[in-house]
Amino acid sequence: MSFALKQQIHNTILNTINSNITRLQQQLHELQLSAANETKSTAGDKYETALAMLQIEQHNTKIQLQQALEQKAMVANIDPTSVQKSIQNGSLIITSEGYFYIAVAMQKIIINQISIYPLSLQSPLGKAFLSFNHNKPIIFQNKIYNILQVM
Repeated sequence: MSFALKQQIHNTILNTINSNITRLQQQLHELQLSAANETKSTAGDKYETALAMLQIEQHNTKIQLQQALEQKAMVANIDPTSVQKSIQNGSLIITSEGYFYIAVAMQKIIINQISIYPLSLQSPLGKAFLSFNHNKPIIFQNKIYNILQVM
């Protein structure tokens, strides 16, 4: 297995996070426009309710955007070309149950017909991988993960 795959995984994750940031920024902009239009077109209780709902949506979107920016910063600090001797952020773990990339938790990605599961070290499975001992497999939720390679 080459480090080119690890680089592709890393780039795909960064691109996905960047797309998410762009989408959230656009959504926040649209919510701000909606709030401005709401103030012009409505009066009374209906106005206050609509404005409150828009403010809640804006707040939630800002939180999601902040989380995405934090993910981007964390992933950007990973050097996908580094050789990993232990499991840590940036590790590509090849197991009997699939490929796992330690960075951030997100949906499965497919590269070269290989399914890769990005996960964080804080996730339950990520924590299980941290306890990796070369002498025995990891058992997690009644599944046995034989670690074949760590890159």
